[in-house]
Amino acid sequence: ILDTETTGFKPSEGHKIVEIGCVEMIDKHITGQEYQIYINPERAMPEAAFKVHGLSEKFLRTQPLFKEIADDFLHFIGQDTLVIHNAPFDMGFLNYELSLLGYPHLKNPVIDTVLMGRQNFPGKPNSLDMLCKRFNISLKDRTKHGALIDCILLADVYKELCIIDQKRQRQKENILTKKLLSFQPQNRKIRHFPISDEEKTAHHQLMKKIKRIFS
Repeated sequence: ILDTETTGFKPSEGHKIVEIGCVEMIDKHITGQEYQIYINPERAMPEAAFKVHGLSEKFLRTQPLFKEIADDFLHFIGQDTLVIHNAPFDMGFLNYELSLLGYPHLKNPVIDTVLMGRQNFPGKPNSLDMLCKRFNISLKDRTKHGALIDCILLADVYKELCIIDQKRQRQKENILTKKLLSFQPQNRKIRHFPISDEEKTAHHQLMKKIKRIFS
């Protein structure tokens, strides 16, 4: 489970990552392995972004640069699937930062929980806050956006979304099974006598012809 905090919305406008948080999950269970780091963006912190995550320019100035933590971050995520809420945003920033260092873009499989939310709750808000409220996941410890706390919340949201997906898949399978069981071919003629030698010969000749055509 991965999340980032940034100075703004677009790296193309000079915005940078200021925090990365990751929580390891195996078979839908949090293992306790975490990765969290604050990053010096080497730029001013816009007031709007500060109000979201509370990370000041003064505080971040004492933190490591992205180039100093890139290898540790890449080692932690390895080739694992990344579960991200609004994945294009975080992946865009991470790939931008990596490209500045000459690193290739991330090749990890990605699951976007925003898309999962839209599939299960079409037409409804699917922000992390709204999904937490929908699943009765407590937000009492989240006074500000933070990458690690958001990862922990997203892990719970992801598990709930997977349960809904599994139920929906079972419903589809049950409907298909019922349709197959209820299917009755029309005008079916049931033979009550054995196949004749002439029919066997004709069938054998037909199969030889088909074999020649497709060989």
